[in-house]
Amino acid sequence: MLGSPYRADCPTRRILDRVGDRWTVLIVGVLWEGDARFSELRRRIEGISQKMLTQTLRGLERDGLVRRTVYPQVPVRVEYALTDAGRTLREPLRALQEWAVEHLVDVSASQEAYDLADRTPAGVAG
Repeated sequence: MLGSPYRADCPTRRILDRVGDRWTVLIVGVLWEGDARFSELRRRIEGISQKMLTQTLRGLERDGLVRRTVYPQVPVRVEYALTDAGRTLREPLRALQEWAVEHLVDVSASQEAYDLADRTPAGVAG
């Protein structure tokens, strides 16, 4: 039964957790351009560890968003591709990317102001 995504036991919450993950967003972006091998994904997504890439790809495969194809050759070749369901993520994720670009200056300025501000509440010793 579907409920509120604000409840921990809601099935849609698990899906939102998956698609809202930063690595998922980047993996989908790379795979949107075409099938890719693990090493190519790792090279193109700076900062992702081998462990995190493996975990994220497995989760995306489990959720039916990514297809893993093993080619029986020596050495074995494995490629990842978006499924039809995975391809439907492109437009919402593109909208998020456009929002990030549009608001980058404002968000950066807010972060800088926040970081420079004295965060000690009044009357509390630091």
